[in-house]
Amino acid sequence: MNLNKEFSGAKIALLCGDQVLVYLRDDKPSIPFPNKWDLAGGGREGDETPEQCVMRETFEEFGLKIRSSRIVWKRRYDSATLVGEHAYFMAAKVTERELAEIKFGDEGQFWQLMTTSEFINHPDAIPQLQVRLAAYLSEGRRQ
Repeated sequence: MNLNKEFSGAKIALLCGDQVLVYLRDDKPSIPFPNKWDLAGGGREGDETPEQCVMRETFEEFGLKIRSSRIVWKRRYDSATLVGEHAYFMAAKVTERELAEIKFGDEGQFWQLMTTSEFINHPDAIPQLQVRLAAYLSEGRRQ
């Protein structure tokens, strides 16, 4: 079975030291998780691989070009929004210079850096992403 054909989207934690790049989703009742803190990523287009999906979304949302070779952790999960589908969660390091060059796209209200602890414990962050970031921090850094 080709796991790349079995996923609906991908998210990535873009980390700079102990901070993670986040954005506040639009406050529209028609979208999943309105007005919640989110990470870069989104839905798959065409025959994209998980890496291609997350790299495209990162560019669309933040104007950042992240190479797949910079992904330091990747795991397949059940989709947070589509029953019976799967999604990928990844982590990659970014530099302060890259963060200074962000060109925020047209999705979301604004972006900011948040400590990983703050995101994991924030009452308005997407719960599934909090769990996935915590898993990376506890498991991914040991590998």
